[in-house]
Amino acid sequence: MGKNKLQKFDDMNLYPHVFQYPFSILQNEGFDMKGKWNSIFFKNDHPIVLELGCGKGEYAVGLARKYPNKNFIGIDIKGARMWTGAKESLQSGMKNVAFLRTTIELITYFFSPGEVSEIWITFPDPQMKKVRKRLTSTRFMELYRTILKPNGIIHLKSDSNFLFTYTCEMVKVNHYPIIFQTEDLYHSGLKDDILNIKTFYEQQWLDRGLTIKYISFICENRDRLIEPNIEIEYDNYRSFNRSKRSENKEKNKFLNKD
Repeated sequence: MGKNKLQKFDDMNLYPHVFQYPFSILQNEGFDMKGKWNSIFFKNDHPIVLELGCGKGEYAVGLARKYPNKNFIGIDIKGARMWTGAKESLQSGMKNVAFLRTTIELITYFFSPGEVSEIWITFPDPQMKKVRKRLTSTRFMELYRTILKPNGIIHLKSDSNFLFTYTCEMVKVNHYPIIFQTEDLYHSGLKDDILNIKTFYEQQWLDRGLTIKYISFICENRDRLIEPNIEIEYDNYRSFNRSKRSENKEKNKFLNKD
């Protein structure tokens, strides 16, 4: 591991708004702020919004600046990336943003039922071969539904036609109410300055001439979710600078850390 990455990890261990909990600790001790994020950390009753797979935290920080009456939490397993948003928000003195280093599969260990108002999923890996790993699969919808308030909102921004098509079909077969849906966000006519916050990866896709897909929908409670049965053509390009081997190595190391 490079010296720069080690320094970032050392920094985040001292940041008061960054929380890092390996699975072994969660199993044995739990998370003491579960159900108490508003009262213990944010010290207000404002809505909580999550950015899943937050990377550098562009959305968590950008949204927190635009909406001081909401609380934002960026979640990712990649601590070195998260450091960028964590440092920026700390230096700016922002009180309505936090970061949580964990895998999204463990999200229910950190939030109680109905504690979260909205979820943003920004440019995740489309997981074209592994449906259970897709962040908009019914498996993850079950997790989100557990922590979302009634009529909680989910947003997806993606460069991937595969993931967008899959998500739209998942929304359709489960009869989730759609708020907005477009295959070309920046030519859709949607007047919403929130959507103009661009992540590191998003700008790369735009520079390559790719269109950005967006859908937002209400994650209503369902007795049973239906996994869509649809054949979708794979994306014919690869993500920038994403090493699955190194990412999985860091994920396993973090989960097994005492």
